[in-house]
Amino acid sequence: MLRELSIRNLAVIEQVSVKFHDGFHVLTGETGAGKSILIDALSLVVGGRGATDMVRYGCDKAEIEAMFELSASHPVWNILKAFGIQASPEEGLVIRRELSSQGKSISRVNGHIVTLSMLREAGESLVNIHGQHEHQSLLRTEKHLDWLDSYAGDAVLGTLESYRIVYKKYEKVRAEMKDLEESSRQNMQMLDLYRFQIEEIASARLKPGEDEDLAEERQKLMSAVKRRDSAAEAYSLLNGNKGLDAISKAVGKVTDIRDFDPQVIDPLLEQLQSAFYQLEDAVFQLRDYRDGVESDPERLTLIDDRIDLINSLKRKYGENIPDIIAYLGSIQSEADKIENRDEHLARLQQELTKLLTDCTALGLQLSALRRKAADRLAAAIESELRQLQMERTTFKVQLEQHRNGDSFKLHANGIDEAAFLIAPNPGEPLKPISKIASGGEMSRIMLALKTIFASIDEIPVLIFDEVDTGVSGRAAQSIAEKMARLSGQCQVFSITHLPQVACMAEHHYEIRKTIVAERTSTRVLELSHMNRIEELARMLGGVEVTEKTRHHAQEMLDLAYKQKGA
Repeated sequence: MLRELSIRNLAVIEQVSVKFHDGFHVLTGETGAGKSILIDALSLVVGGRGATDMVRYGCDKAEIEAMFELSASHPVWNILKAFGIQASPEEGLVIRRELSSQGKSISRVNGHIVTLSMLREAGESLVNIHGQHEHQSLLRTEKHLDWLDSYAGDAVLGTLESYRIVYKKYEKVRAEMKDLEESSRQNMQMLDLYRFQIEEIASARLKPGEDEDLAEERQKLMSAVKRRDSAAEAYSLLNGNKGLDAISKAVGKVTDIRDFDPQVIDPLLEQLQSAFYQLEDAVFQLRDYRDGVESDPERLTLIDDRIDLINSLKRKYGENIPDIIAYLGSIQSEADKIENRDEHLARLQQELTKLLTDCTALGLQLSALRRKAADRLAAAIESELRQLQMERTTFKVQLEQHRNGDSFKLHANGIDEAAFLIAPNPGEPLKPISKIASGGEMSRIMLALKTIFASIDEIPVLIFDEVDTGVSGRAAQSIAEKMARLSGQCQVFSITHLPQVACMAEHHYEIRKTIVAERTSTRVLELSHMNRIEELARMLGGVEVTEKTRHHAQEMLDLAYKQKGA
């Protein structure tokens, strides 16, 4: 549930902090007082797009913060876990959104910065905002199948997922066939190019890492003369009169005086002897290295030619040898398809026929499940509409399939197309909602759907933004009663101008616009019983509130309390 909403510098709201409760809430106030701004604030909190003109004039940024209290089983915790956000149901969920006057937006969930798409994904499980414009989704028949599948639940959704896996393969094979059929002339031209490229790359007999080995060997061959000459000179210096011979003579001289001062001379003699043996070993290694250095101009020429060939292939076919080898594999496959086009077409046709059969079987299975769900959904909607003063309305979810020749026309969601049909009055034929439903009827149909889906989607906060527009009298009372009952399943908010709706709420908030120091500001007040009477009287009587309208407001509240059993 939404427990608290804090807003700073959003449109005409300077600073507002509101606490909410369980059950049914209504928000009322004069036109232009800022009721819809609260809805805009909640929309921002759950990932809606903001605009710079939403920031209060003269301020750097707008800030919105919402605190939710949710059960441990609510799906949002798994969503946050997938984002790497550690959150505990015991601590609640705090979402903060900042919108700067320069258009930048920063979102945080329990202190962790998240992207707008992440916030939107989490927000979709928290708040469902329904306004008058959302009636349009009822007019879009392509959305009706989604509504039906959501109502049907796991039975349909599981089969739909299986169908989509097969359908995706079917579309891929069909695209391959189409490409192979439509590009035969171009493919024959490409075949000559592929054959040339295959011969050029294959004849090179490339090996991964070969270019690096060649570069290293080339470097050694190019430095052979310098390496041999330097080693020879070092060998001569160390092996001459000033090298090993000089050290050998020094060892002999020190040995001659050993007996005179053994404590000093013995360690020194040991060091000189050790240095002699190490130097002697180094001299022999230098000699072997000198003798082993080879200068091979012919090998160097071969290496240069090979490196030039590899670099030429790199310029044409890839940045490195593995890329060239991979490209060779791909063009060999393409050449094989062209050379064996008929065989490939036959194989693809056979595969396509099997996939079409599998898709059709799953589509028919899906359609049978949908028909059962369609009957249940139609009955549920008619039941809800009877409670909304549309007692004699007939509602139907029509499922149709279209054919391509002998086969069903397939699409990503199966073989069905759904349409919501309605006959508001007895004796009238069923027709699409878009052709028969009035604005008031549309509001009640949408409310019926929202009521049915509230127990399915587990969204804890449901907001109706003036969805009762276009209704009055008993129909308005029925809408109010429906929202009151719906609040037993989730937290319901309604922005309304109808006193019939406002009196049924358990919690009533007045949105009031004030002017202080020539600046307009909006306040949100939770009304006590007496203040509710005044607000209901204003809604009933307009500009002038009389004792008669107050009495009528009190009577409406009393009847509402009685009806709710309070």
